[in-house]
Formats: sequence, C-alpha cells, structure tokens
Amino acid sequence: MQPQPAFLLHKRPYRETSALVELITLDHGRVRAVARGVQRPGSRSRGRLQPFTPLHLTWSGHAELKRLGLMESRGAAALLAGEALLCGFYANELLTRTLPVELPVAEVFAFYGALLEALPYPERRAPALRRLELSLLEALDAAPIYVDERGAELDPQGRYGYRAEARHFVRLDEGGLDGRTLRLLAQGDWSEPGLAGPAKGLARVALAPLLGSRPLRSRELMQRLAASRTAPGA
Repeated sequence: MQPQPAFLLHKRPYRETSALVELITLDHGRVRAVARGVQRPGSRSRGRLQPFTPLHLTWSGHAELKRLGLMESRGAAALLAGEALLCGFYANELLTRTLPVELPVAEVFAFYGALLEALPYPERRAPALRRLELSLLEALDAAPIYVDERGAELDPQGRYGYRAEARHFVRLDEGGLDGRTLRLLAQGDWSEPGLAGPAKGLARVALAPLLGSRPLRSRELMQRLAASRTAPGA
C-alpha cells in the first residue's frame, strides 16, 4: 500500500518490545495495529511514533488488528503544554472512543490536523475543538438538526433543550438555549462572538450518547487543572 498520512491517538505496551496503537489516517479512518519492536531500546521508530506528530505509515493484514510496516515522520510534532496538551489528549480520547474502526473520515482527519496547529494559541483552541467535534458528529450521522420535535423551524424568541437521541430540539418554558443562538450555530460557524459557551454545551450533549457512561479521563484532568487555578494561593 501507499504510505498513509496519519496521527497517533493512543499507544500502550504489548508483549516485551511491541506496542498496540490507535491511529487516525487520511483514507482509512481509525486503524488499530501492532507496532513490533517499537518499545525496544534504541528503536528509531520509537521516537517517531509519538502523539501529535504527523506521520506516514503503511500496514498489512486483513483482520481488524493490523501490523505496522513503514513509519516515517512528515513534520515536527505540535509543541503542547498545560491546557493545550490536555485539549490534545481530549481530542485523541474522543476519536479513539467514538470512531468505528476503518470508517473513512477525511474531513475529521483534516480538522484534527487544523486543531493541532491551533492548540498552541489560546484564542484559537475552542473554535478548533468545536469544529473537530462537529465534523465528528457529522461523520457519525449524529449532528444536531436544528428543528423542533414537529420538524418546524426554531423560533428565535423561544427556549430549547436538545434531545441527542432524536437529534432535534424541544421547546422549554425556561432554561436551555434561545432560538436565535441556535440559528447562529446552525450556520456552521461555532466561533462567532458569544457562541463559545453554547457551542461547547451543545457539543457535549450531542456527543454523550456516543461516549456512553464511562467518563473521559482527559475531561477529568482538565477539571482538576481548572480547580487548581481557582484554589486559594494558585
């Protein structure tokens, strides 16, 4: 096969010198594979097969678990620390948990690459994360449909809650999101001023059925970081 652009999402030791890896690739989506010998001291591939590093890879095998062949870097790793690093871990965990194996998701791959470029810049993180989340929801046929339970357009003056399983909104007497905000979100640019909070909340509700009941480890770490910053003396 021709080398595939890819990023490493997750890696864990396997037997004595190998690793089990989860990858996102341009043409084949999420790929699970064995990287043989990559844990061996002095292995050249060990330094290349790292998170947030653009890669070129080949693999072989017809079963769900592949065997990695060629492993080459195609650029420098994104330099992430602190909140940016935790956001990167969140993106990796999200894709690992939700993407079916070998479902082509070229747009998700593109938004993931754009996210890594944005993460070092605090003002660009949230919009890039929302675009990745939205592209993931669209790829999995789980994106919000901006109508009410009867299929009617949302009233700009109304208040609505989102029902992820049905992918539509229901009218509320109070709380929820206002119809005007939802109409702006429906336009696809979740980076408009004032939309960051509503977009984050809506994405979380929409993703919940895909993630199941097990908490995201990266989200717990992010909450701890936020708590440490607000603690007395922090």
